[in-house]
Amino acid sequence: MPEAMETAARDFLFEIGTEELPPKALRGLSQALEAEFRSLLAKAGLEHGELRSFATPRRLALLARDLAGKQPDREIERFGPAVSAAYDADGAPTAAALGFARSCGVAVEELGSSERQGAAKLCFTRQEPGTATIELLPELAETALAALPIPRRMRWGASRTEFIRPVHWAVMLFGEEVVPAPILGETAGNVTFGHRFHHNEPIELSCPGDYEAALEQPGRVIADFARRREMIRELVTEQANRLQARVAMDEELLDEVTSLVEYPVALTGEFDREFLQIPDDALILTLKHHQKCFCLEDADGRLVSNFVTVSNIESLDPKEVIKGNERVIRPRLADARFFFETDKARSLESRLPELEKVVFQDKLGTIAAKSRRVAALSQQIADVLGVEPDACERAAMLGKCDLVSDMVGEFAELQGIMGSYYARNDGEPESVAAAILEQYLPRHTGDRLPETAAGRVVALAEKLDTLAGLFAIGQPPTGSRDPFALRRAALGVLRILIEGGLELDLVAAIDAAVAAYTETEPAPDCRQQLYDFIFDRLRAWYVDAGTDAKIYLCVRALNPASPLDFHRRVEAVADFAGRPEAAALAAANKRVSNLLDKSGEEARQDAVSADLLSETAEKQLLSRLQQQSEAVAPLFEAGNYREGLTRLASLRDDVDRFFDEVMVMVEDPAVRANRLRLLRDLRELFLQVADISLL
Repeated sequence: MPEAMETAARDFLFEIGTEELPPKALRGLSQALEAEFRSLLAKAGLEHGELRSFATPRRLALLARDLAGKQPDREIERFGPAVSAAYDADGAPTAAALGFARSCGVAVEELGSSERQGAAKLCFTRQEPGTATIELLPELAETALAALPIPRRMRWGASRTEFIRPVHWAVMLFGEEVVPAPILGETAGNVTFGHRFHHNEPIELSCPGDYEAALEQPGRVIADFARRREMIRELVTEQANRLQARVAMDEELLDEVTSLVEYPVALTGEFDREFLQIPDDALILTLKHHQKCFCLEDADGRLVSNFVTVSNIESLDPKEVIKGNERVIRPRLADARFFFETDKARSLESRLPELEKVVFQDKLGTIAAKSRRVAALSQQIADVLGVEPDACERAAMLGKCDLVSDMVGEFAELQGIMGSYYARNDGEPESVAAAILEQYLPRHTGDRLPETAAGRVVALAEKLDTLAGLFAIGQPPTGSRDPFALRRAALGVLRILIEGGLELDLVAAIDAAVAAYTETEPAPDCRQQLYDFIFDRLRAWYVDAGTDAKIYLCVRALNPASPLDFHRRVEAVADFAGRPEAAALAAANKRVSNLLDKSGEEARQDAVSADLLSETAEKQLLSRLQQQSEAVAPLFEAGNYREGLTRLASLRDDVDRFFDEVMVMVEDPAVRANRLRLLRDLRELFLQVADISLL
């Protein structure tokens, strides 16, 4: 083959065919494979066009368009001894020069010299031709597969090869050329396989560009995960429309179903209407968990007695497939109904003694003890926030009782949800029932917040108790390990307080939460560590929202006790930072801070003496500081930091004039100290909001 053709850009296809991959891991594996290849190609200096990944239950694949045929040539420069040490007094090469030339494979006369680190050194430069891409691809594929996030690998047959599932075939095509590399025990070729049932036969590929179309026809495989996902959404929606219903679309279930089928076919089944007496959450979870079915609802949002299942085969007799699903679903729903009716026969309160046998954490006691702590903390928080304490205390005491119910024993995801149903069945007030449900909110990023006052209180207390306990025994999250979801709990506390507009002294709440662990000796500084941990969550939150991290740091320097107060300060500083006066005043505050740090105790005490002011600029600054101090005091007291900083921005001209016309560090100690006190007052005025010197 001519060299020009060998080095020309070509499409590249890589595929491994496996036994059924874990559905909940499939999308992540596909994304990781694409990310690894993208990174490895960049590191190898191989340019390419569009990079696409494919994923089905039986395959992971990647297609790179217009992949360069070889690496670019590189200039390799090696440095040897200093020129001064390379030749003796007679100009003859020394042993060091001869050794360096020998290591480069050339004579000393062929070496050059170049400046490096301030000294002239011998150097050797050569052109290293780039490696052909086809030679690099096997190692790139092997490296990418080894880096996939697979927590537990398996072996198969007599081989020592390990992967997430046994591998049955591999494809590696560079243009029309096969790259016959060993991949996880298989030799890569140009043959893939279609649908396990509809076309479980070899499909020969002539070039990478044929891959997706050849799999779809004749292979009956939709290889693109995103396309297959949208097909399922459309098919399920179409089935619902036929019944004049709508789909209770669950994006997580949609991902899982997409990972279970290669050629989706949607079918609608029915169950007995009597099962609609089961709480919606339990019914939906039963169908989702056991049968991967989508529930349907009417125009008013009420569930109907139909479901949509997605099959991996196009049956000649779809009615039999539907009957099979209905036959399996019926006993599942019967079990759920039995659990629900059995649970309702006992009150939540009667289950309290059983919580004494359920361990929360080895060093932190039982769930019963946790319930008592959360109840006490809920009362304290309720008093501060002006919420009915009795309802909060009652909800906290009963909040974990559904953990020992049959329904939650079967479906842990229903904790809190079933508790609220059972509380209403017991005749508990609606505020108590709602708070039992809302104690776990938000359950994940972007989840809804508690809507009721009691729910917000109990949710705060529940999260703070968990955080305080784990920090008290010295078990904060480390790296990616966070078994008690403390990061999520901390962010939940912040969201409830900030988005809910609740003014709560978090330092006092942390003290109360830690103090409630009377049988545990708290770890040293655990309170401060917990405060830092919670408020550190805000940095990423603000950055994600587009706020400069410096603005967060300006407020963080003051360590406000209330997250809501912290948020108001951040908003005020963000507004201030966008003003034309901000840069000059931030620089002035930085300068003042440095002067005060160097001055020691000179400016720490005493008020500014007007009698010691002689310059017009310093007299003007004192007058303006006094005026602004009086004007912003009520604004800061009310938490209106934005307007307060807006008023302080008007000090820019006075501050600039002061530094232009007044010498601070004069010889006279009394005058010098007085001017430092004036600057101290300026800085303390801004410090009532934030340390803007960090801008």
